[in-house]
Amino acid sequence: MAADYYQTLGVSRGASQEEIKKAYRKLAIKYHPDKNPGDKAAEEKFKEISQAYEVLSNPEERSRYDQFGHEAYTNAGHGGSAYDTRRAQDIFSQFFGGGFGGGGGGFSFEDLFGGGRPRNPNAPVPGDDLRYDMEIDFEDAMYGAEKPVSIPRLESCDACHGSGCEPGSGKKTCPRCGGRGSQTISQGFFSVQQTCPACRGTGQIIEKPCRKCSGQGRVQKRDSFTVRIPPGVDTGSQVRVQGRGGAGLRGGQNGDLYVVFHVRPNRIFSRNGDDLLCEIPVPFSIMANGGVVDVPTIAGKTKMRVPAGSQSGSVLRIKGKGSPNLRRGTRGDLHVRLLVETPVKLTKEQQELLEKFNASLRAANTPRAEGFVKEAKQFLRGDGE
Repeated sequence: MAADYYQTLGVSRGASQEEIKKAYRKLAIKYHPDKNPGDKAAEEKFKEISQAYEVLSNPEERSRYDQFGHEAYTNAGHGGSAYDTRRAQDIFSQFFGGGFGGGGGGFSFEDLFGGGRPRNPNAPVPGDDLRYDMEIDFEDAMYGAEKPVSIPRLESCDACHGSGCEPGSGKKTCPRCGGRGSQTISQGFFSVQQTCPACRGTGQIIEKPCRKCSGQGRVQKRDSFTVRIPPGVDTGSQVRVQGRGGAGLRGGQNGDLYVVFHVRPNRIFSRNGDDLLCEIPVPFSIMANGGVVDVPTIAGKTKMRVPAGSQSGSVLRIKGKGSPNLRRGTRGDLHVRLLVETPVKLTKEQQELLEKFNASLRAANTPRAEGFVKEAKQFLRGDGE
């Protein structure tokens, strides 16, 4: 894939939506597989420009892409290897109003390209791809899990087996177009050929539509199954479930289901890529003298040594204790931010001990404070001085 969606479409980063649409239309027609039969390079280019257009034509996705950049955006699970030719064809059909492959009365693919391979209007049509957004806990994202999914989707009608015909009946030649699938309309000196609206380009009509699916060949049902969540997913990551999308027509294969994850925030850990961050309160005595503290990780408790003289807000790293990487199987690091916990509800004896301790401190013990006093000396004078 190209390194930048704007470069793929040949537009500037400040391009308007109209400029993006114009660029996509020109490139999509040029590299469409039906205009370049057998050309794998053209097919890959067609997928690239379709993926770029799908993102840049959506204001929300475009804003996210501009914010995080190409690599961060795609690594988060957007686009990528799951983007196939069928999905690119769907974008193409949506852009041109669904007038392709036997659409209802629209212009034909041959009209747009000015010739080429005619399509069989009775050929199998693949089902639609579907999207399902799933909220999961942080723990599920770290350890992986299996979650139930229940979605409504179109399935092949079991009464007519997808034919759309009432059992015992069949199809007949379309009387309007004589089985040609198209009509020629004359307007003055011009003749225009368009898809037959009665049979939608198939050349056949159903004698008696199936009562269960009203002749559509598909009915909506609820599909329930289990989705496996791989360890390391993040918000925006997606899993492709093959064959769980909409049912195809005339023997076409089912579409796929894309499950997009949204990870709920965690009270202990925050995430930056494969690295995790947590904050832990540490007693003043350990920060001053050094010592060992217990640190939570997603793999359980671990020990961490705090160097003597550590300051509040300083960050220590524990290698290999972060999030698992979704693709490589490695783990990121855990970054631990130390926060000094000031003791409260001191006894009189403890207060006296602290006062004696403060009185015993020298400049060398508090270099940051001494440096601050020197830098801010002119602003620390008394009123009127």
